[in-house]
Amino acid sequence: MSDPLAGVPMAVYLQDAHEVRDAMAIVARAEALGYHAVWQAESRLVREATVPMAAFAATTETIRIGSGVVDCWTRNPARLAATFSTLDDLAPGRIILGIGAWWDPLAAKVGIARSRPLMVMREVVESVRALLACDGPVTYDGEHVHLDGVELDYVHTERRAKDVPIYIGATGMQMMELSGRIADGVVLNYLVSPGYNDRALAALTAGASKAGRDIDAIDRPQLVVCSVSASDDEADRRAAIEAAKLMVTQYLGQQPHIMAASGVSTDLLDAVGAVLTWPATHDQVVAASTLVPDEVVQLLCAAGTAEECRAKVAEYVATGCTCPVLYPLGDEDAMLAAFAPARPPT
Repeated sequence: MSDPLAGVPMAVYLQDAHEVRDAMAIVARAEALGYHAVWQAESRLVREATVPMAAFAATTETIRIGSGVVDCWTRNPARLAATFSTLDDLAPGRIILGIGAWWDPLAAKVGIARSRPLMVMREVVESVRALLACDGPVTYDGEHVHLDGVELDYVHTERRAKDVPIYIGATGMQMMELSGRIADGVVLNYLVSPGYNDRALAALTAGASKAGRDIDAIDRPQLVVCSVSASDDEADRRAAIEAAKLMVTQYLGQQPHIMAASGVSTDLLDAVGAVLTWPATHDQVVAASTLVPDEVVQLLCAAGTAEECRAKVAEYVATGCTCPVLYPLGDEDAMLAAFAPARPPT
């Protein structure tokens, strides 16, 4: 039987579960196994993305390195362009700027009012792209972005256009359509059902059509929570599913907009939300996880044995994902081996 993942590029997603030096070792192993990319998260106030990205860039040779994702509010576009230009100096042609519109309540708690996120995202993407082109001073008089003759002011190093594609981390369909219009790629979210991808692709296609673009020109990596059991033993399989259940529970309570987009019932979202505060404690997550059925976990995650996880990831590829970005829970070695592009036949 043919392998539905044969020839599909694979990537790794890292948040803050590992010390930075341990994460560097994971990235080095992924590169040795033929993985296409690593994406570093910056979703919570735990780990800033660009510092580990620089560490990965300095200690690898071929793997691509993306931010998954920085937000469009807290960095001035000129500083954002300068930061990713610097990363490109370190690893030319291997850096990806992944940018998103953040989320509440976190944004509100640090004083960011996420007013008109579509407009802000468009202005930031357009202005950063213009700056990275290094084609002279950029003036941009938008509602959010104001640049007056600004450029990446190279004096001692070569002035060159920076090969840094811009990917939008989108969940809602309006942001998805905007991504189809202006982005080089879209980072599809995790903890969504494969059926969600059908709606996302329709919105992307609509946006691409408005801009005279082909949907195939828009890269579509997708974050996938992946909890691979260390063996096919039922106890190991159960442990892998339970680890994924804790992650699902946290997102059911803290990012219900993502869960609702995948068809999770309002009753379950309300029940979990009644147990969790923000930020949730570990004990609250454990308590709320008893409310979450295995079926919801298996809908939203790749969890279980290696073959079960590969089958689930193949569902996302079949519904439009161009590069699974695997978020390892538990045994990352088992996951890296299970999805290695040069994986030996079973």
